Amino acid sequence: MSTNRKAWLGRSMVDLIGAFALAFVHQYLFYGNIPGVSYPLFVILLYVYLFHDRKDKLREITGFGWFLFVVILLLSMTYALFDSLIFYLLNMVAVPSLIFIHLAYTRGAKNIFWWDIRIVGAALDHLIPQSLRHIPTVFRIIKVSTVRKVDAEHKSVMRKVLIGLVIALPLLIIVVNLLANADGVFNRVLTGVPEWWNRLSLGESIMRGVWIIVFGFLFFGYFWGFVKPKRSAKRQVKSGAEEGIAEGARFKIDPVILVTLLISVNAVYVLFVAVQFSYLFGAWDGALPDGKTYAEYARSGFVELVTVTVINFAILMVSLVYGGGQGNGVLKRTNALLLYIMIGCSGVMLYSAYMRLVLYEEVYGYTYIRFLVHAFMIYLALLLIIAALRIRTSIVPLAKCYIVISLAAYVLVNYVGMDRIIAEKNIERFRDSGIIDREYISNLSMDAIPALVKLSKQEDPGMKPLLEKRWVALMANEDRKWPSFNGSIYRAEKELSRLFKQDR
Repeated sequence: MSTNRKAWLGRSMVDLIGAFALAFVHQYLFYGNIPGVSYPLFVILLYVYLFHDRKDKLREITGFGWFLFVVILLLSMTYALFDSLIFYLLNMVAVPSLIFIHLAYTRGAKNIFWWDIRIVGAALDHLIPQSLRHIPTVFRIIKVSTVRKVDAEHKSVMRKVLIGLVIALPLLIIVVNLLANADGVFNRVLTGVPEWWNRLSLGESIMRGVWIIVFGFLFFGYFWGFVKPKRSAKRQVKSGAEEGIAEGARFKIDPVILVTLLISVNAVYVLFVAVQFSYLFGAWDGALPDGKTYAEYARSGFVELVTVTVINFAILMVSLVYGGGQGNGVLKRTNALLLYIMIGCSGVMLYSAYMRLVLYEEVYGYTYIRFLVHAFMIYLALLLIIAALRIRTSIVPLAKCYIVISLAAYVLVNYVGMDRIIAEKNIERFRDSGIIDREYISNLSMDAIPALVKLSKQEDPGMKPLLEKRWVALMANEDRKWPSFNGSIYRAEKELSRLFKQDR
């Protein structure tokens, strides 16, 4: 066997064994278990496997590569720290998607910038066709490794290993017995092994075996899609001249058409803001239109205002991407001024909608959808500020800023503690008005339980029966395994146990 073939076989065997070891860990962590601390643990192990051959090249990863890795790690940790069903489901899609994009950017064969939309296509290319290409590679590796002749040196090593195992066996029996007698916990671990083995039914064993085989193939194929990618005949990176041609050929909006559009739209917005300015911000001072109540004012026009702001943002993006830098100096300045006016009017509408929602929450309480709408409006306001900076100078990289802000905002809304905030806000409203929707807040996630326990102890004993139902349901799942450990559920369990056990 040639040196190159031996090197190929040695490396491929390491990668194959690593893939199936990772698949074994995967089934152990997730088969029959709800994701908890297992999720971030597996993400770390996955990255160790996918980068085990590039330890000396990690310094080549750019700042955004490390930023995206931190985002992925933080989002995966939410499964161990929080208990929000909404983000539990969203992150089931978000985390794998970000991992695929991150790996396509840091390990992919195509030199695509991270802000280029084509990075999504590259991620899909590595995930499906590149991975499937290497499924037959597994059988090739197994075939080559089993049919090759074992030389005398390897036979000698194997013989010595067997001799060592024969010598170690009686010694291990003695040592294990001594340690079992010395430590009761260690003894329970040993005696529990046969019990654990007996609990494995034939059907479960087959399913676990299939799980390991399928994921072992998938992990190896995905990894080798980066190690041995299929090279395209076309060049992946355009030259400067080609980029210049593409830039020049890109669709542009005529500046006169753009000015006409912006003047027409802004005339309506300015009139709207001027007419209603007296009560857009004066609801708390009693300046309500047409004798409306606070609840009617809060409800009316909220959706419309947010929708118009989103439409304005879309017009703004089209203008900046397809209309910037064209026409003479007067047209450029006019376009810029009109865009500033649109941003200003959008800001007024967004602030009005925000205040209406605050009023609405004071009357009807705080819910998931209202919290998320608050977060979306703050996020949209940040995007408008970035757009305003871009109008001032083309140095501001719009796509880069929006990608970074979007990822950071999504991580922040995961970590801010949505259920806890909703509970605390409803409790504050209860203190002011005496009104509370006990049924709704009692069904918030475990993140809210400590605040609700405190409420039931000090101010609202009526919460106790509802919390007791949550405690009974929690105790029914008390036998959760360690991969499903969740800090929020653990804290809630302690608080509820302390509340009800002291009453009995």
